[in-house]
Amino acid sequence: MPKYSIIVPVYNSEKYLDDCLKSIFNQTNQDYEVICINDGSTDRSLDILNKYKEDILIINQANMGLSVARNNGVKKASGKYLLFVDSDDVIENKLLEKIDIVSKNNPDLIRFGIIEVDGNNKSSVPAPIFNNLSGKEAFKKIVKNKYVEPAWLYAYRREFYLKNKFEFLPNMYHEDFGLVPRIIMLANKVTSIEYPGYNYIKRENSITTDSSKNLKRVNDFLTQGKILLKEDNFENEYYSYIANCIITKALQLNGKDRKRYIKNIKKLKLSKYLLSDTFERKIKKILIKISISLYLKVYKK
Repeated sequence: MPKYSIIVPVYNSEKYLDDCLKSIFNQTNQDYEVICINDGSTDRSLDILNKYKEDILIINQANMGLSVARNNGVKKASGKYLLFVDSDDVIENKLLEKIDIVSKNNPDLIRFGIIEVDGNNKSSVPAPIFNNLSGKEAFKKIVKNKYVEPAWLYAYRREFYLKNKFEFLPNMYHEDFGLVPRIIMLANKVTSIEYPGYNYIKRENSITTDSSKNLKRVNDFLTQGKILLKEDNFENEYYSYIANCIITKALQLNGKDRKRYIKNIKKLKLSKYLLSDTFERKIKKILIKISISLYLKVYKK
């Protein structure tokens, strides 16, 4: 049984897939399996996967989206820890080695740092450093970081993942937002290392930058946010984070779409979830309670 299962959803990634797979095969720790889910690609992605068929498990499925691809990859995984790698990104060659050092205490989650790649520009976003905190305590530290919920930001202990029956919601954008905060909060033990092991490569035509899908993205985000707010007995930081995310998502809309979105989220009375432990947060909470639209105008400035 391998120590790590690396799950790579693939959809029309012929330009980047070779680099992604080579970065995995180049790991200094070789105790892993690679599971690639071909999500109905119509380009040469499957041909590229077949070049590596001796070294990877290939799952072919009709185009059902990233969530289903990840879920199906998890079902085939046998490693102690799960990692998700997007097929247009790459990982640093010591990522598994660094994770392995802190895996001895069997944390449910291991967080690591990121390298943002935007064209020729690279910038490191280190993770907060802590060891063996409960999920609720870990969330308080993670939420202060630039990134919280990308699925590729963590190694997940598979037994913990399966026991809680975690699944990404199908047919949704922002599927990470709908699951990862829950995973963090439900973890008994979380460890975070500073090592920037994941290269997040920003693409001009990726899901996150395609304006034609923008309205569905925002509505999917709201749908999942409502589900997250229904969780019981989580820390106040969790609810405040979810509420803040829902509110600021309105900035991605314009005109009638934004007005309609704000009208919908008013019904959630989100101000009641917001922290008010500092003067700035108290003012913010009052402002949002009075007018979300006004707050967003101030927030943009």
